[in-house]
Formats: sequence, structure tokens, C-alpha cells
Amino acid sequence: MSENRLLAHEPDSAILNISTPGNAQRTSTMVGIVRMAAAYTLTATTLGCLAQIAIAGTTTFTSDKANFRLETIATGLAHPWSLAFLPDGSQLVTERDGRLRRIEDGELQSLPVQGLPELVVSGQGGLLDIILHPDFETNQTLFLSYAHKISRKGMTTRVARATLDDNTLSNVEVIFEALPRGTASHHFAGRMAFDRDGNLYIAIGDRGEMDRAQDTDDDAGGVHRLTINGDPVPGNPFIDDSSGKDTLYTYGNRNIQGMTTHPETGEIWSHEHGPRGGDEINIIRAGNNYGWPKVTYGIDYSGAIISDKTTMEGVTDPLHYWDPSIAPSGMAFYTGDRFPEWQGDLFVGALKMKKLVRLSIENETVKDEEDLLEDLGERIRDVRMGPDGVLWLLTDSADGKVYRLVPLE
Repeated sequence: MSENRLLAHEPDSAILNISTPGNAQRTSTMVGIVRMAAAYTLTATTLGCLAQIAIAGTTTFTSDKANFRLETIATGLAHPWSLAFLPDGSQLVTERDGRLRRIEDGELQSLPVQGLPELVVSGQGGLLDIILHPDFETNQTLFLSYAHKISRKGMTTRVARATLDDNTLSNVEVIFEALPRGTASHHFAGRMAFDRDGNLYIAIGDRGEMDRAQDTDDDAGGVHRLTINGDPVPGNPFIDDSSGKDTLYTYGNRNIQGMTTHPETGEIWSHEHGPRGGDEINIIRAGNNYGWPKVTYGIDYSGAIISDKTTMEGVTDPLHYWDPSIAPSGMAFYTGDRFPEWQGDLFVGALKMKKLVRLSIENETVKDEEDLLEDLGERIRDVRMGPDGVLWLLTDSADGKVYRLVPLE
């Protein structure tokens, strides 16, 4: 795909914010509010359906289960991508433009954290995810994913481990590099999560070359499971198989943009972008093939058929999918006590559709789906469960923001 074609159609474009239509196939995934034309007079019924109400200068929102307001924590971030909570109550925010910023006492610090690894900012690539070591309070260790380039060899996704010392990173060490490299500036993925055993899961996109996702001897298009030192975890599905990479845990994944650990089962959940249609939620399980591009609910940006199959033997079906695409990004289970009505619900941000999606799940089945913050008009890049019992959001723009969802009391 040419760069011009990419920017015109890719819902996660780093430069343009363009919606792409999908080929709707299931009405169950198209629940939403019908927007009335501005020329019509709003009836009382329509007003009652609006998600946003201005009260005494404060913007509040209603949902099926809870009412809340948005609290702005920080503004002026350059395409913020990921958020981590430090034990002292401050936060770290990655900017895709290549900076790591700190928020202390609700104030965005002007001086970025120093000592970042060498990275490249290109297209969808730059500084991506950040995740703290499970024992961060003791060892001050964190992990960063980012795009990296070597002249004439191309770009890839790397992960580095580092120690945070005040406002500086030290002991920076690259522990993973996805190979082979590619020339495309999209589908880096980069989301990370820890399981309960302290193993690190790293998502790598197909790098815009879809068939790579079905090649188990290629790092692209899958999830890798590593120790904190970057070694393959004993028991990885291909560790004794010469046809697959030792770190590879799953394959057939297009471009994962959300990963989180289930609060009860401890399993890793993810979601990924489809093309035009077919965004998916999956549970990441050892050795599973999630099908891309052999099966998909989407079509190519050109309108061409990628596959005439949505399921096949040997492929794991998605737990849930969206058609048309919402371009999901960020993912968190609600586990706090400030919104008891949301306990156990899964929250997903959306870039293209500019909303926050709440999913009620029972026995690995979505029972209810609700769209929130549609009237905010912001591309939601990340969703995090905060230690303060509320959800935190990042918005994707040149003037990106950090929000908290606070209950109305």
C-alpha cells in the first residue's frame, strides 16, 4: 500500500483523522445513538437521549449505569500514546513524538524524562507503550516500546528495559527487536502487558504486509512472551519447534492496539484493528492462530475482498468484533469501587469513531455494549484503570489531553 493510500484509509493514521466505511454485517455491533440533523427541532425525547448535559459550567455525562464528569488533568501533549501510574501518585505519559513526560500533583512537567533509547518518529511509529515492572516500587524498572530505524534496513518495533532515577532513565537495554525489519511506517502495534507470573507480552503488528502474520518464523503479526530479561519463556508454543520463533506466543494478529490482564482469570486480553471492518477482541492463548488474513470480517481499503471466510478450522474466532471499524485503542477492565455499577466491565477507546465503549461480559460473551463520550469529539488513544478507582483516558491529537472519569456525587 502506498503512503498516500495509507493516509487516506488507515483509521489509525498518524497524520490524518479520516473515517472509513465498513460493510456492516451484524446489527448487534452497530448499537448507537441516531444523530438528528441540526436543522430539526430537538424534541424532549431526543434531549433525553443526549449523552452530554451542561450543568452550571460543568460537563457531565450519563450512561446506562452511572453518571460521571470528565476532569482534565493535562493538556498540550503531542499525540500521547500510553500512561503509567507511579507509586508516589505521579504519572508517566509517552508522546508518540518521542518524549516521556511526567505529571506531578496534576501538573505536566515541562522537562521530559531524559535518557530515552534511540527511536524514530515516522507515520504511526514513535514512542509507544510504557509499562512498569510488577515490582517497580522496589527496582524502579520500566519497559518502553517504540519504533526504530536502521538506514537501508528499515524500521521495526523494539522494547527496552530501563531504570527510572528521578527524571532520568539509566541502564537502558534493548530486550526485544522484531525481525525482519520492513519499510512501512505503520502497524507497529507495541502494546504490552504482564501476566501473574511476571512474564511480559509484546504485540507486534503485521507491518502492513498481511501474509507475514501467518509466518511463525517471522516476528510480525503476533504476540511474543518473554521474561523480563528478554528470554523466551519456557513452555512457549514454538520453543522446541524449528518452524517458529522461540518467543512467539500467538500469530495471525493484524495490529493490536490494546492489551490488558483479566482481573479474575489472569489471562491476557487484546483487541486489534481490522481493515475496513473486522476490529476484534481476543483472549491471547498459547499457540492460537487468530486468522489474519486468512479470515476476516473486513475488506481491503480499496474495496477488494481479502478473504471470503470469517471462520475456518484451526483459527480462533474473536470474542467480539466491530463492523464497521471503530479503530479501537487502549483497553482496561474496571476494577475500582468508585463506579460499583461498572465492576468487571471492559472499556475500549476508539480513534475513528471518537468514543469510549463499555462492554458487559459474562462467560467470555459480550452481553451489553454502550457507547460513551461520543459528544466529546476526541480520538481516544489509551484507557487505564487508575489506582484512585477511576478510569483515565488519553486523547490522540497534537494537543492531546489526559482525562479522569469521576463519578457525580
